[in-house]
Amino acid sequence: MKIIIAPDSFKGSLSNFEAADAIGRGWSAVRPDDEISLAPLADGGEGTLETITAQVPGSVMVHEEVTFYKNLKRRAYWSLLPDGTAIVELAIACGITHMPGLDAMNSHTYALGELLKSAIKHPRVRKIITCLGGSASTDAGVGALIALGFNFYQADGSLVPLGGRHLKEITSFDQDNSFQLPVGGITCLVDVTNTLYGESGAAVIFGPQKGATPSDIVDLDSGLGNLLAISGGKDFDGAGAAGGCAFGLKTFLNANIALGSISISELIGLEAAIASCDYVVSGEGRFDKQSLEGKVVGNLVTIARKNHKEVLLCVGSSSVDFKDYGLSGVQLLDLAESHADAMANASTLLEKAGGLLAQQVNNEQSDC
Repeated sequence: MKIIIAPDSFKGSLSNFEAADAIGRGWSAVRPDDEISLAPLADGGEGTLETITAQVPGSVMVHEEVTFYKNLKRRAYWSLLPDGTAIVELAIACGITHMPGLDAMNSHTYALGELLKSAIKHPRVRKIITCLGGSASTDAGVGALIALGFNFYQADGSLVPLGGRHLKEITSFDQDNSFQLPVGGITCLVDVTNTLYGESGAAVIFGPQKGATPSDIVDLDSGLGNLLAISGGKDFDGAGAAGGCAFGLKTFLNANIALGSISISELIGLEAAIASCDYVVSGEGRFDKQSLEGKVVGNLVTIARKNHKEVLLCVGSSSVDFKDYGLSGVQLLDLAESHADAMANASTLLEKAGGLLAQQVNNEQSDC
């Protein structure tokens, strides 16, 4: 039989690649003759570039030195697919994991703009996919736009410095038209539906995890509201992704906004793989009602059911009964001594879970 193993990451424990590998080892131990294909999935956030590149033969990395915080520089990269699609990931350019410390007010997206500029100028690039997630900043993509030649001015005519704290100082802007976007334009992959501004906006919802204090959040939200007014753009669901970067790229670069889980499954040819397999195994750290509403596992379940394939789940924990959704699976919490044990030993437990699911298939076949 052919088995597709396509999990999301188990946040705080395992990457999507590590999770897929662990489940695969467990399955193979019970059913060694099955043909297993690993297809790790992502939602547009951190790790998306690697997820796509690893599953698209012929992809190459393009390296650039970028300025990601104050005057600190580092080597970053984007990926060029054989069809001329450039994959640029914000988390690689200026993600929160690269910061020397949380600095919600002064962090920015300038490095993302440098990677976008590199992709725009590359002669083989036909379109750009920008993965938004894992951001350290709340600058609505203004830093990236400055790197691309946009100028944002204060009331006295001076240029606005980088960082979210300065958004509220913007009074006008103009654009250096020295570059032309590729024919296919830019598409931003997002993993949230938050707006730019207000109670469900980027500053209020995501500011605290970036180190913003209550007063910082007020200032950042005020700045986002100011940019919204100055730009003449409209707020929308998903605009708050990556500290409002989705808003900035859509408003100033006419970027398209797409749900990451769906776009990534298309890029890696997931439906074709599922159509030719016998069982699909997926999973994530926390499974709940929202998991089936446009997220990675939910998108996979939709594709599998369209192709009349059974989905088996390995999850860290679940707040719902699998049977209520026509699914079956294993929770790591049921195999662990505690939540801490499940987090610390996720790889070993996922391997065991993969074996249990393979045994379930054995039982189903013996009952036929």
